[in-house]
Amino acid sequence: MKDIRLVATDLDGTFLKNDKSISEDDIQMLNILGERSVLRVVATGRNFQKVQEVIPEHLPFDYVAFSSGAGIYDWKAKKLVYQQNLSRETTQGIIQYFVRKKMNFHLFRAVPENFRCWYFRGENSCEEFERYFEFHNAVSEKLPILKKLQHDACQFLIIFPNKPDLFFQIKSELKKQFDDIKVVRTSSPLDTNFIWMEIFHRDVSKGNAVKFLCDQENIHHHMTFGIGNDYNDLDLLNFTSHSYLVDNGPEELKSLFRKALSNEESAFSQSLKKYL
Repeated sequence: MKDIRLVATDLDGTFLKNDKSISEDDIQMLNILGERSVLRVVATGRNFQKVQEVIPEHLPFDYVAFSSGAGIYDWKAKKLVYQQNLSRETTQGIIQYFVRKKMNFHLFRAVPENFRCWYFRGENSCEEFERYFEFHNAVSEKLPILKKLQHDACQFLIIFPNKPDLFFQIKSELKKQFDDIKVVRTSSPLDTNFIWMEIFHRDVSKGNAVKFLCDQENIHHHMTFGIGNDYNDLDLLNFTSHSYLVDNGPEELKSLFRKALSNEESAFSQSLKKYL
């Protein structure tokens, strides 16, 4: 393990099994990493509240980069060490863009309250949007579109049919209007017939979160390991030196990184064994 000083893993579809359980081999590997003074990092699209739903407090991680890196939490010291939200001006501009297009979207409050959100129902009904809304109804409120938002925000979530051309068209239009954003594609965890578009501040990414920790801990990126399963892991896997994509990831990404087993086969620990 002398060549690895930091290990970062995605959660859903990577470290977690399909039923959200964690294999004993993966837990054992976390303990081995700790014994060898390797920094253990979660890098996930989940907000922090949702992280706590699947990761027990006693699990031996060191940091959690949540909401794709919009926030970083020191798991041991139990404190927030980094956050990055959208500017109010950009937030208002993006709201107007999607309202004009009459598209369904959610807008999440600033870190660390970004488990709460506003919603806007567009012109066309979307079953995926309604499923998401139903699940988050308790922490959602209708977006006040007739006046400027008086709160900071972390990210947008736009749900639409699985049409990659439409995704890239909207991404291109947004990037021309706003130079301080990052647009991320994510496969829907609910239904493959839909694409999720996430919009963050341009500095937000799983890769930048890991870089922040490397700088803080004086770790060279050549001594980093990363494993993920989807498009929103690209920044992470492009930053880490030893990068793995699990077998259940998109086919078009598999040629870009080292191959790992599926999330059902302890891909995390199995990929790390060769470095022991």
